[in-house]
Amino acid sequence: MTSTEPNTRSALPLTSLLTAAMTWSMLPLFLLGALGPALVAEFGIATPLLGVLVSVGFAVAAALSLFAGPVVAALGPRRCLIALFLFSGVVLAGFASAPVYGLLVVAVAASGVPQALANPTTNQLISTRVPAKQRGGVTGWKQSGVQLGAFFAGLPLAAIAAASDWRVAVGIAAGIAVMAGLLTLTLQPDAEPVRAVRWTVVKPTGQAWWLCGFSVLLGAGISAVNTYITLFGTKQLALPAGVASGLVAVLGVAGIAGRVGWSRVAAKSDSPGSLLGPLTAGSAVAALGLVAAAVWWPGWAWVAAAGLGVFAASANAVSMVTVISTSPAGSVARDSSVVSAGFFAGFAIGPPVAGAVVAVAGGRYQAGWLLVAAEFLAAAGVAWWWRSRDPRS
Repeated sequence: MTSTEPNTRSALPLTSLLTAAMTWSMLPLFLLGALGPALVAEFGIATPLLGVLVSVGFAVAAALSLFAGPVVAALGPRRCLIALFLFSGVVLAGFASAPVYGLLVVAVAASGVPQALANPTTNQLISTRVPAKQRGGVTGWKQSGVQLGAFFAGLPLAAIAAASDWRVAVGIAAGIAVMAGLLTLTLQPDAEPVRAVRWTVVKPTGQAWWLCGFSVLLGAGISAVNTYITLFGTKQLALPAGVASGLVAVLGVAGIAGRVGWSRVAAKSDSPGSLLGPLTAGSAVAALGLVAAAVWWPGWAWVAAAGLGVFAASANAVSMVTVISTSPAGSVARDSSVVSAGFFAGFAIGPPVAGAVVAVAGGRYQAGWLLVAAEFLAAAGVAWWWRSRDPRS
């Protein structure tokens, strides 16, 4: 059996490694959010500079994503998966040991490499090694890895940081990434030899082009929430730092359930992209729950975090199901990289813009959450516009 033939017996270890790849590729983002109060205090930075950190990492990821598809096609997805884990370990080690803010910026910028590789690599493995009837479920589980990262950052790693030091928590995450890279060696090797990489910017096919624009808006809203929700809890809702980081964990747990469930629904649909409008509209309502928490009752923050996991985080998973379902087999990695570029561009834009809005509003986070709700509504508008033009809808 070649590596391009589906092997049902290997589905569980493959799914576990794909899920872990998504978790560790995005973990720096969630650590910046969950450890935000500690980072702001230790490095003596203003709150908007936390958003700049997020933007640097995702700006690099957005740029590299345009080249990631050809890289995965030339080097092979298994080789790229190993590289993803090992590079993530190096990035997190640099994060943990950064003595000054400038070096922390460098470490976070380097995190753009595994982020750019994540979706093209994992989607290519799914399209070539997973039977068609199982791809929706596997995609849902691997996309839930992103939200698993939110859970790890917001609960166990935040607890370790509170009990000892945030650097210890990030260092543990670095060690786990290296171990996952070694475990990836147990997967069946790539059938094709390494080829020379053609350094060309990919051109989207199928539905990837409009999903890229949709993902810019979705990513802007999600990244602003991930970055500032813990600071919102401590500064405006007067929650202890350990409790406020639990908001990230709640978002993560809800996102896992939402991504798995909605991905299965999308995989059974003739037009999976038709789910994106309702999901982003629901995301806007959840963002307004954060406004309600600031204005009326802090408990709404927990409800809103859960809603953002179920709707906003799930929309990204459904967009990946759409790519896998609608792109030609040989274009899955390339189209995934285009959609990822849009998503990461949104992640780069969202935090500094939201941070600036909060600063102008005198530190009142409800202004930022209103911006997030508007971004989600705009994404819903793009999705519904496409649905009106899609003959399968």
